[in-house]
Amino acid sequence: MKSLNDLKIQIYADGADKAGILELYAKPYIKGLTTNPTLMNKAGIKDYEAFSKDILKTVTAKPISLEVFTDDLVDMKRQALKIASWGSNVYVKIPITNSVGLSCIPLVKELAQQGVKLNITALLTLAQVRDVAAVLNPNVPSVVSIFAGRIADTGIDPMPLIRAAGALLEGQPKAELLWASVREVLNILQAEASGTQIVTVPHDILAKAAKMLGTDLTALSLDTVKMFAKDATAAGFKL
Repeated sequence: MKSLNDLKIQIYADGADKAGILELYAKPYIKGLTTNPTLMNKAGIKDYEAFSKDILKTVTAKPISLEVFTDDLVDMKRQALKIASWGSNVYVKIPITNSVGLSCIPLVKELAQQGVKLNITALLTLAQVRDVAAVLNPNVPSVVSIFAGRIADTGIDPMPLIRAAGALLEGQPKAELLWASVREVLNILQAEASGTQIVTVPHDILAKAAKMLGTDLTALSLDTVKMFAKDATAAGFKL
């Protein structure tokens, strides 16, 4: 593997800083973009709509996922329809439940039937994937986001679950499976090996992957030793 350009999986950039979004949008190996309220909050964004519409002035030719942010399912529908109206390349992110655990599956079904492009997010179990697969609209593009990194954080290998999830979506020809919560460069390759169509990668890990992917390990070993030597000299260590 020489570079990110050699991967068959679709790489989506995951972040909320405008400069990073616009820079990565221009990269040929970036096939789409995602964000969420947590990333927006960390980036200091205060006006959700203004930020989104500003980004959409440039991001027009690749899909971008924008998430609702209310617990009330009626208001969630209102937000979803409003967000969807901002562009034909917009996918509305709907969480699998709201923050008190109430299922969003009925809303997913309703929005899917209305032709809204959806990205159902925060899935961690096959039961959740099965529920989503049962209500998606086979005529409307959709994304099903499994948080593989969070699954791995619990000590469970996400790859078998991801493969099983792919099988559950076989009856949904326009649904794409997405590997979310990437923690390291290796996860990008694991996502491709698992048969996932999309992997979302944070901006900092994309930068690391662009720099490190395919690096010769012997050369990397020497660079590591050089780092130790430079830092020991800078510290003025003596024995």
